[in-house]
Amino acid sequence: MHPYLDHPGPLAFAHRGGLLGAPENSLAAFEQAVALGYRYLETDVHATADGVLIAFHDERLDRVTDGGGAIAELPWETVRRARIGGTEPIPLLEDLLAAFPEARFNIDVKAAPAVEPLVAAVRRTGAWDRVCVGGFSDTRLAAVRAAAGPRLATSLGPREVLRLRLRSLAGPLARGRRAPGPGICAQVPETHRGVRVVDRAFVRTAHRLGLQVHVWTVDDPVRIGALLDLGVDGIMADRIDVLRDVLAERGSWTGGGRGTTSGSDRA
Repeated sequence: MHPYLDHPGPLAFAHRGGLLGAPENSLAAFEQAVALGYRYLETDVHATADGVLIAFHDERLDRVTDGGGAIAELPWETVRRARIGGTEPIPLLEDLLAAFPEARFNIDVKAAPAVEPLVAAVRRTGAWDRVCVGGFSDTRLAAVRAAAGPRLATSLGPREVLRLRLRSLAGPLARGRRAPGPGICAQVPETHRGVRVVDRAFVRTAHRLGLQVHVWTVDDPVRIGALLDLGVDGIMADRIDVLRDVLAERGSWTGGGRGTTSGSDRA
């Protein structure tokens, strides 16, 4: 098992740091998640025109900041002046790795120009055991794997997930015990375009092949419970208070953290 997965019980991921009032992918959001006891933080990366790696979801600044323009076309000096939600600076990935040395990061590489800066950042910080890279592009994931080598954990790419799903549907007819790719986990939605992805057969097949199953993004406590009953190994949530409470009720929350959240606070 890769050291990234060395954690008791289901993995609880704070998706973009979670949404408890602080803007997504901001230092304040990640601080809130860590204060709640989260040790797995999910974020995204883009590179500016001059190769600076930032933790940010969109390819443009417009939706969540007071700035505008395509990140890949802007220098860092311009991007750094933008504020998420009008208040929070955009963090560098290396600053997040340094700020939370005990946390593990799931990183979605959003664009090809971010591949080399991402691998370089992991190498400079020595964060090999606490980073897993995923993405919605087989090409980008292949580039990450080629640049970093097998020491860096990755999730399955879209084509690899499809092969895993087809194998799970084949049931007893499926042959072989080799995983469909070099990833350590399948990170998937419950459904895709109305088609069910995660069911008991999918989880069982992944486990037989030595893969964990992480599901995103789930905020409803009933759905979280149903996925845990299927045996999934991790869940990514925006409502990190809800996810924590469900795990705590099941005796599976190992993160600690300050304070508790009552059911009335979930609305």
